[in-house]
Amino acid sequence: MSRFRRIADIVGRVLIGAGVVLLLFTAYQVWGTSIEEGHAQAALRTQLRQQSVGTGADQALATASARDALPTGPPDTAPSTPEPAEGSPVGEVRIPAIGLDQIVVEGSGEADLRKGPGHYVGTPLPGQNGNVAIAGHRTTYGHPFYSLDALKIGDPIVLTTLQGVFVYDVAKAPFVVSPTDTTVVKSAFFNMITLTTCNPRFSASTRLIVQGVLVHSRLFSAASSLPPSGSVPVSAARPSPNVLNGSLAGDSSIQVANTVGWGAALLVVGILVFVAVQRFRFNRWLVYGGGVVVALVLLWFFFGAISPLLPASF
Repeated sequence: MSRFRRIADIVGRVLIGAGVVLLLFTAYQVWGTSIEEGHAQAALRTQLRQQSVGTGADQALATASARDALPTGPPDTAPSTPEPAEGSPVGEVRIPAIGLDQIVVEGSGEADLRKGPGHYVGTPLPGQNGNVAIAGHRTTYGHPFYSLDALKIGDPIVLTTLQGVFVYDVAKAPFVVSPTDTTVVKSAFFNMITLTTCNPRFSASTRLIVQGVLVHSRLFSAASSLPPSGSVPVSAARPSPNVLNGSLAGDSSIQVANTVGWGAALLVVGILVFVAVQRFRFNRWLVYGGGVVVALVLLWFFFGAISPLLPASF
């Protein structure tokens, strides 16, 4: 009977521990990822403002008056420029109707979307002729596109880059497509924008789509021929892997080795704490306290490594 109770006690402790880890992982996904995204956004904003000095974009990015005074001129097309390097800032996207103000990063892979909304590689840059496609998370990593479904026809989507300020108006009500439906991000013969995110919230079963058309723009003459910093030649630009793979599901970088490494470190800490408690019973709470602190630090990195291994979701 005592053996059965001991086994039941061990199983119970394991189940409680697993439940605590799951709760912590949920908290990390909702709040911890937002902290990471906030730091990345601050770095991207600083980088973009440094690049914009003397181009005309610096004032548009830095002053409230420029934010309020949207361009009303005709929708001039931005000049063709080399593509930015993946992971570098493309420009700022603002959607006043849902309170969105974030820096867009080049690339729509998992590592890119951790920094903020990501521009699909291979699609036109903001203001250029064609279909500008941008993806964003809806429930994690700052959830920039959380309220994308609230947009209405006529709501402005404002993008500011080193080339100018471009205002797109939502052209149709938000709609839903399959993750394999790439027609929404295919090229177009007119200036438009497509925003994609997961749907419904906390799920990746479908994709929510918002599309708009360019209605106003203001080009910066000092930056009209300035290529994005860290850009690559057009001839070397990569087509979007998401489109080529026939999926809007994202491009997750596999980190199995990192996950196994952090998991092994957690296991070692757990074993050391167990042995220490058995050996130094009079200091068990001190051992538990130190073990918990170390375990929480390791869990943070473990959660960060395991997230890309989960089914892709925006």
